[in-house]
Amino acid sequence: MMHANYYMLKVRAYQYSEIIDLKNFKIGFNGNLKYASSDELFYELDSTYYVYVFKYGVVCFLNFDDLKISDFFDIISKYAKNPLLNRLNEEFLIETNCKENSFGYNKIGIVSSDIDTLRLIMLNVSHSVALDFYSDQSDELLEGTNHQIQYLENFGKLNISGNNLRKYIGKTLNLKNKISQNLYIFDSPPETWEDENLNKIDIGLKKTFDLQIRYRNIQEDLQIIKENLELFKDLMQYKKSNLLEWIVILLILIEVVNLVIDKIIK
Repeated sequence: MMHANYYMLKVRAYQYSEIIDLKNFKIGFNGNLKYASSDELFYELDSTYYVYVFKYGVVCFLNFDDLKISDFFDIISKYAKNPLLNRLNEEFLIETNCKENSFGYNKIGIVSSDIDTLRLIMLNVSHSVALDFYSDQSDELLEGTNHQIQYLENFGKLNISGNNLRKYIGKTLNLKNKISQNLYIFDSPPETWEDENLNKIDIGLKKTFDLQIRYRNIQEDLQIIKENLELFKDLMQYKKSNLLEWIVILLILIEVVNLVIDKIIK
């Protein structure tokens, strides 16, 4: 399957932060920029090292060892918003000089290791890490709403204040907006539309990482969370409405009692 002179490359992608300021990083970082957009920057360093930086906080390396990665994180730290202490990461192997392209568990075999192919592989590995990050956040939100549903079932009421509920709704909407803003990351790059080989690699990688399925699962979780929060909001509005009705009834009763007392006194 492979030529005798094949060699192995390692891709390592990290969810470094929630957001990276690409505009200022591009100005401040001195590297051979091979591809740039408002959402991603792809650099070639010394013709054998590559780094891919994304607006949504992912940084992907090719051929970097631990020391080089640590040095790069020091550089990019001042451009990152909300750096993560526990960084999700993923490793992926590339076997080069193969007789044909092939996909295996956590690796790919490629015929040509040209820069477009390497960038496409790094792009898909980065997408996978981003999906893990969003999935963890949606799981946390879903777990919280499930806890409230269980409490509602057991005690017939919610165990959350109106203010905390509003915060929860805001957190959910914020996550939905982040995913919507980054929808482009799940689309195929323009290069794959014109190159059949790149297109096949892109399709194979998306299947390898289950990108579409994982994205759909996140969307389904967010829809469930949204429906639960709407239920909680309706219950709180009903509770508040009932409270107002009792307050009105009590005020009317007090007024009636006062009238009766005034008549008795007179």
